[in-house]
Amino acid sequence: MNNTSAPPEVGATLQRLRLARGLTLEDLSRIAGVSKSMLSQIEREKANPTIAITWRLANALGVQIGELLSSGVRAVDLIRVVDAHEIPTLPGNHAGYSLRILGPMDLAGKYEWYELTLQPGGELASQAHDPGTNEHLTVVTGTVELEVGAEKRKIKHGATARYPADQDHAIRNSGKTEAKALLVVVHR
Repeated sequence: MNNTSAPPEVGATLQRLRLARGLTLEDLSRIAGVSKSMLSQIEREKANPTIAITWRLANALGVQIGELLSSGVRAVDLIRVVDAHEIPTLPGNHAGYSLRILGPMDLAGKYEWYELTLQPGGELASQAHDPGTNEHLTVVTGTVELEVGAEKRKIKHGATARYPADQDHAIRNSGKTEAKALLVVVHR
């Protein structure tokens, strides 16, 4: 029975897309900036999301907003282009960085890749990841300082640093201009 005056049932579609990407409610909550309880209510059809929340969820899942509002399963394109405005970003404004999530969510926890932008004085400090995790940092513009454990190294434009990420580590921009890098995380 198709009642066109009823709002779309986003819950089942949201849950299907979230699970297809291997995300927990907590993962999606963190990435989209929507509370876990709100996500749970939406998935159980107890609440309808606002347009702003729907937009955040679509961006976090890497889909068009229309796909989230549609209950039908559509054919998958061979080439999936994710426009710049659809790429989720973890803003670390308080620490002078932003981290764009370039990798698909379904690979999170296995392989992740990011575009890291560091303002002068900015820092991305991370606690130790799971044992065996490695990171690969390629500096695209500027120079960064990498600290892993007690060791510090300067990484210049064009260079790549490979290091164990299963200990505390930090990437800092001690220069006077913005620095950008590609960061690949490989979990074991």
